[in-house]
Amino acid sequence: MRGRPKAAPGTGSEKGMARIVMKFGGTSVADLDRIHNVARHVKREVEAGHEVAVVVSAMSGKTNELVGWVQGMPKATGADTPFYDAREYDAIVASGEQVTSGLLAIALQSMGINARSWQGWQIPIRTDSTHGAARIMEIEGAEIIRRMGEGQVAVVAGFQGIGPDNRIATLGRGGSDTSAVALAAALKADRCDIYTDVDGVYTTDPRIEPKARRLKKVAFEEMLEMASLGSKVLQVRSVELAMVFKVRTFVRSSFEDPDAPGMGDFDNPPGTLICDEEEVVEQEVVTGIAFAKDEAQISLRRLADRPGVSAAIFGPLAEAHINVDMIVQNISEDGSRTDMTFTVPTGDLDKALAVLGREKENVGFDVIQSEAGLVKVSVIGIGMRSHAGVAAQAFAALAGKGINIKAITTSEIKISILIDGAYGELAVRTLHSAYGLDKK
Repeated sequence: MRGRPKAAPGTGSEKGMARIVMKFGGTSVADLDRIHNVARHVKREVEAGHEVAVVVSAMSGKTNELVGWVQGMPKATGADTPFYDAREYDAIVASGEQVTSGLLAIALQSMGINARSWQGWQIPIRTDSTHGAARIMEIEGAEIIRRMGEGQVAVVAGFQGIGPDNRIATLGRGGSDTSAVALAAALKADRCDIYTDVDGVYTTDPRIEPKARRLKKVAFEEMLEMASLGSKVLQVRSVELAMVFKVRTFVRSSFEDPDAPGMGDFDNPPGTLICDEEEVVEQEVVTGIAFAKDEAQISLRRLADRPGVSAAIFGPLAEAHINVDMIVQNISEDGSRTDMTFTVPTGDLDKALAVLGREKENVGFDVIQSEAGLVKVSVIGIGMRSHAGVAAQAFAALAGKGINIKAITTSEIKISILIDGAYGELAVRTLHSAYGLDKK
């Protein structure tokens, strides 16, 4: 992402104030009462003397409704094909955020706060040409910076920008998180606050492990792993941007009383700070346990062990937009044959099998086997870099509960383990306890 403008003289921290981007998700703006509650959060920061921009999602359920309308239109008109123009899809589904931004601006104005709504194309937020899953290329934030310096709150529709074809382009599901972090980077904001229906990032999902603890700070790299491995708190792309541009990001709850003690504490607000590793003073060996349901495993048996086989397998899968995750290869004793095992989302299993079936002659496998309903459990922590035995501890803990491991992959700060879906929650609780994450 380019176009990170410099702050205008006399604004932001130069006046002893902060520049803040606040983002509110769909559940936070689900109805008019909640939008009014969001306005109270914004008012608190404005009255504290900060310059504020707000990024909003569509009201809860609205995007799904709009997507349903788009998908239903070909059938309603008797068309022979279920396909539709992605540019018109974007024009329709982006309207949800437009409504929310206007309503919040009205709510703020009714409280005596100078506020104005902005759509992505008005700023503009420039994207690439991939309609429906666009990536932000540049944000021209000079005008918003000027208005913020004059005391105006910018209420920005998330999830959207404008493509090279001068058409609205949306950023993919969860894209409002990305809009907020990208805007914070472009505005050189001191902080980006992501308000959601949870009060921070936890050591694991509290619905599975009641002893899960809220983390005070999480390093960018750890949060990126958590987001990509199953945690639903933040969208992966938003964490990538935060890490690249060093945007200090707080995960906070919009359902707490906006005027409760401590809510306006700039240096130590309630929630979880996503920040650079250097800020995490007390680095635990393991920070959290993430998990992803609905994983499927595919095994290709007795492949010829020759150059180009892997490309022949994973190239067509990539072209079909199938995300491949864990990959394990076993070579026979004489080195002539190999077995290749990897995972894909369960929803893509049939599609993946069809693609591989068409490529059987090129790949040269004897048998293809598959299994759905698996779970991937991941142990994450930047402290793993300097500690031995972390993986062995996980394997021993799972063995003690009779949980069989189907596949293992590792990186510098994570271990991912594939197991039967029936043992997923037990594995999460077991590992959470094994690393002492349930202790205060």
